[in-house]
Amino acid sequence: MKKIILTAVLLLGTALASVSQVYSQSGGYPESLLNTKRVFSRGLANAIGQPFRGVATSDGVISGLFPLKSTGVSTAAIVSAASEFLVTLDDAELSRTQYAVDDPEWRNWSNVDVGIFSRHGVSLEEMSEVQKTAAWNLLRASLSADGIAQTQSIMRTEQALLEINAEPIRYGEEKYYFTVMGIPSSTEPWGWQLDGHHLVINFFVLGDQVVMTPAFWGGEPVLTTSGKYAGNVIMQEEQDQGLAFMQSLNTKQRSAATLDPNKTRNNQLAAANEDNLTLDYAGLVGSELNSAQKSQLLNLVRVYIANLREAHATVTMDEVGQHINDTYFSWIGNAEDDSVFYYRIHSPVILIEFDHQNPVGTTQVNTPGTPTRDHIHTVVRTPNGNDYGKDLLAQHLAAHPH
Repeated sequence: MKKIILTAVLLLGTALASVSQVYSQSGGYPESLLNTKRVFSRGLANAIGQPFRGVATSDGVISGLFPLKSTGVSTAAIVSAASEFLVTLDDAELSRTQYAVDDPEWRNWSNVDVGIFSRHGVSLEEMSEVQKTAAWNLLRASLSADGIAQTQSIMRTEQALLEINAEPIRYGEEKYYFTVMGIPSSTEPWGWQLDGHHLVINFFVLGDQVVMTPAFWGGEPVLTTSGKYAGNVIMQEEQDQGLAFMQSLNTKQRSAATLDPNKTRNNQLAAANEDNLTLDYAGLVGSELNSAQKSQLLNLVRVYIANLREAHATVTMDEVGQHINDTYFSWIGNAEDDSVFYYRIHSPVILIEFDHQNPVGTTQVNTPGTPTRDHIHTVVRTPNGNDYGKDLLAQHLAAHPH
């Protein structure tokens, strides 16, 4: 599977210039892009054909990590916003937007562009102004101000890619699709998903508990230098705080954290189609950090979790903090101020990856096949079976058969 996906990414990077030229001349799909689309369709089919297990180490899934409980944080505004969004949809839109809470559609997402991965749901691009307002109200009810700003900035990178590559079938700032799983409720499980290029949010709700994973945040170009959104910049805090933490470690700690001093390729492991990834702990363990370093590592985790509304982010951070001694930090690449690198934060309750990637849509200005700071991928997951809130859902259904 990983070999298939890697081949597709390499194909995109090496064929980009010719594909763009053919597309702009023909106004339709070039054969090379259709072939790439087929690769990603097969990858999805193979992945969701396997029963969900969740990310786990080779020792298997640890049970009992995610109890049903009251957090004391209301989800009423999220329930209301989702209900109001659904009301704006006509029957045809609703039929491709709303699914059962345990539908495989949860797992039907990808971080690649719309031209090579088809989405369900309704996109911002096709919504009326009333629907767009309702969709953004749902995001604002669920995310923090930082999360909304991050979402908007990533969408703007898609406009930059459109301007750079002139491929409207692939790129555009509103090619982001909304789906709703289940029926919005204050007591029953449900959730929503936002799916598009470099931006995927899975948001599960059960009572006052929420799970916002898998979540993918990234983009290319990282800095937009011209066009509609000149000056737009993304993912700098994730990059800079990760590097600062690595630089703060002593020589022995850096050595323990470093998996490979050479960053020569894409290193991300837990993106789309990897719901059942087997990934063992590696790197520097939290028990080898002093108190100040543990706080700094938690602050790095908080950069990602802070995309949630503050009260729910606090709940999640409390869970992460309980496992700080069992949290591993690993690194690939150098740690100079201008280095390209990959890092991973991995514990029983959270997995975060940051990766400087090879260019795909910016090969005009970045060297193909060489990782660049101009293309960033990050992913956040809940290991041990609670991505998409599936562990919570299973416990609920066991207690309340439907």
